[in-house]
Amino acid sequence: MKFLDQVKIYIKAGNGGDGSPSFRREKFIEFGGPDGGDGGKGGSVILKAEQNLNTLIDFRYQQHHKAKRGENGAGQNRTGKSGEDLILKVPLGTQVFEEDNKTLIYDFTKISEEFIAAAGGKGGLGNTRFKSSTNRAPRKFTKGTRGEEFTIWLQLKTIADIGIIGLPNAGKSSLLASVTNANPKIANYQFTTLNPNLGVASYDNKEITIADIPGLVEGAHKGTGLGIQFLKHIERCKSLLHLIDITSEDLKKSYQQVKNELKKYSNKLTKKRELIVLNKIDLIDEKEVNHIIKDFKKNTKSEVIAVSTFNKSSVSKIKSKLLNYVS
Repeated sequence: MKFLDQVKIYIKAGNGGDGSPSFRREKFIEFGGPDGGDGGKGGSVILKAEQNLNTLIDFRYQQHHKAKRGENGAGQNRTGKSGEDLILKVPLGTQVFEEDNKTLIYDFTKISEEFIAAAGGKGGLGNTRFKSSTNRAPRKFTKGTRGEEFTIWLQLKTIADIGIIGLPNAGKSSLLASVTNANPKIANYQFTTLNPNLGVASYDNKEITIADIPGLVEGAHKGTGLGIQFLKHIERCKSLLHLIDITSEDLKKSYQQVKNELKKYSNKLTKKRELIVLNKIDLIDEKEVNHIIKDFKKNTKSEVIAVSTFNKSSVSKIKSKLLNYVS
């Protein structure tokens, strides 16, 4: 399924049904009087967070959503049937914005959470409602009110405990595939990951949700590469796992480049707890590895660990460390 994390839709709640101006007309009943029933309430458009969804792709193919209108009232004091609510399921982590795509209306952070995006119109009153001691035969009735209608934006920000960040081709997808049951695309070229991937890692009877974020290149906060589309997903993560290829020509530059992009996008991202994982130590000499790690630690306050290319021992080491970053 293709990933889609932003969509513009039109929603229209159902109008309320009209009240009835009916009068009783029965044989042998001299004074019939009013018996018009009320109109039914229009259906509302309700957004509901669904755990098993991870994309907004369904809304690309159907962008107009209308709830049912309420039925009109009828004689014999019969109230019109209310229109059915229209429930639109959205992924957990979806945010609802007004038409300007800037004003936040609602944020889904819990499973099965519901939000009435457009309220249905109220049903009109039948003429029975206007009967009084001085007005025995009212012809007055009211029409149902119109249901609300809006154009809104839905934006999905993936919710995960840990977000894997780093430069393209650092091994982020390989790490996700090793520590979780996810099956991301893995290949030996940059920008293999075009969409965020989610996986769940189990360790010590606990589960950790991990998101693989597409590689961040210089200028990502301005729209270069794929970063600008997915930097917002990192905002949801409790902590970050910064993966760096230890064979890079300039390790400090590689690290700082990603950190700068996070800072330019939002200062909040740089304040998140960070575990730095130096990957592919099996490709260089052990003495050189120790020297590189010692030198690298001088320039960061974050915890640094080094692993070979995600063998069983490396995976276990990373999982045990991650438990400290989700509490």
